[in-house]
Amino acid sequence: MTNSTLAGLPHPYYPIEAQLVGYLANDWSVPTLVGAFAAGWAGILGVTLMIVSSLRPNLRTADKLAVLWFILSGAIHLFFEGYFVVNHTRMAPAQDFFGQLWKEYSLSDSRYLTSDPFVLCMETITAICWGPLSFLLVYLILSGSSLRHPLQIIVSLGQIYGDILYYATSMFDHYYNGLSYCRPEAYYFWCYYFFMNFIWIVIPSHYLWESVSITSRAIKSLDVTSKSRKTK
Repeated sequence: MTNSTLAGLPHPYYPIEAQLVGYLANDWSVPTLVGAFAAGWAGILGVTLMIVSSLRPNLRTADKLAVLWFILSGAIHLFFEGYFVVNHTRMAPAQDFFGQLWKEYSLSDSRYLTSDPFVLCMETITAICWGPLSFLLVYLILSGSSLRHPLQIIVSLGQIYGDILYYATSMFDHYYNGLSYCRPEAYYFWCYYFFMNFIWIVIPSHYLWESVSITSRAIKSLDVTSKSRKTK
């Protein structure tokens, strides 16, 4: 570790004046990092699908997809984002697998290397709340529990809300304060910053709408039944 890295310079992140004390460049290539990350999640989802197919062979395809989504969400929220929460003060020099993944992603948002208060608070809530609750949702789906849809509304709405705030705070700094956390290359903005986060708006919106619709129909049915009994 050289004197320049101890002083937080040089580094490839924006803004260029950001102080990243002890920064070390990744020693894994981008294809290796992304490939290993994708392979890990593919393995988790593959094993989950085999277990679910064995335990609940008659489970609807839509419910199997929901199980896979919440397993993926739970694992990323609890383990990957939880890693950041625990290690946020040592992200710049981190050289383990998750640390290097976060440094690669941080080319699109350097707040992850500077213990930004909003990002840290948002990720803490995500890891502590939405991670475990996503795993609980998997159990509720497999068991056919009536609690599935109330909890699915809570988790999905929480994911959407956190993502919107994530975008909003970054865009506010960009347009109002003239401060950009993303490198100028379009790849980092559209692939890392936009697409990889937008997933957690699009898919949770589907599950939020599904649960709200089912809950609404159930309440209407209950109201009809209740009124019918009163008229007898």
